[in-house]
Amino acid sequence: MEQRLEIVVEPEGHKRRLDEFLFGRFGGLSRMYLRSVVKDEKCEVNGRYENVGYRLKRNDFIEIELDLSRETSMRPQNIPLDIVYEDGDLIVVNKPAGMLVHPTNRDKSGTLLNGLSYYLNHESTDREVIRPGLIHRLDMQTSGLLVVSKNRKAHTKIMESFQRKFVQKKYVALVEGNVENDSGTIEAPIGRFGELKYWGVKEDGKPSETRYSVLKRNEGTTLLELEPVTGRTNQLRIHCEHIGHPIVGDTTRGGRESERLCLHARRLSFRHPRTMETITFEAKPEDHFFEDVG
Repeated sequence: MEQRLEIVVEPEGHKRRLDEFLFGRFGGLSRMYLRSVVKDEKCEVNGRYENVGYRLKRNDFIEIELDLSRETSMRPQNIPLDIVYEDGDLIVVNKPAGMLVHPTNRDKSGTLLNGLSYYLNHESTDREVIRPGLIHRLDMQTSGLLVVSKNRKAHTKIMESFQRKFVQKKYVALVEGNVENDSGTIEAPIGRFGELKYWGVKEDGKPSETRYSVLKRNEGTTLLELEPVTGRTNQLRIHCEHIGHPIVGDTTRGGRESERLCLHARRLSFRHPRTMETITFEAKPEDHFFEDVG
């Protein structure tokens, strides 16, 4: 059921884009939905239909029709989180294995973004809702470090760091068999097999590169440090399978059954969006599979 709401723009809203103002005011609704409301002429500013990029002025009068009952992918939930670092621009989280990063059509709760939406807003008396901005992702069964932005400017700057390769990510993985070389590089193109809905090494796929080094050889398994130079979908799992050493727990790619996928993002370096200095975070995995990781 749509409701007609009236809003007077306060001083902090001066010169803000209309869509950004609405995102902050109605943090429980998706950005796509709010943009569509403006484009469908269900939002007036001083009696006129404006576009999403309109710059607001103090005391502008907004009338908008919204369905506040719409399900949101950012529905706050009080979920325990392992916060590694936080400041006014970003938050670094150590995600546990088994947790989805963001909601899907099937799973709308219990995700990292649900938990962050609660954590960042439940004590705030400010009208402005902090919307956690996802920079990168980890598979549901992969644990480890993720950085999430807390405002649009930080999101843009951190995304630029990722796009310009000013980022270093290192993982640890327990793989099947004994890896012969102490270190090396895996280069194999990755693409999607549409008919199988499956990602793998594909002749016409995108160039993909992973560096590896052996941390320890066990009886029948090897503990590796992995550094993805490129960032393709499922790259580390695919490349480990490609060299004949699938990750333990990755049963779809030849790994044995395990309590979890034995892959952990343990080190993350990137440029801080405000100072532009490189900052580095580490999170040692707690699971017994990685007990030899220093």
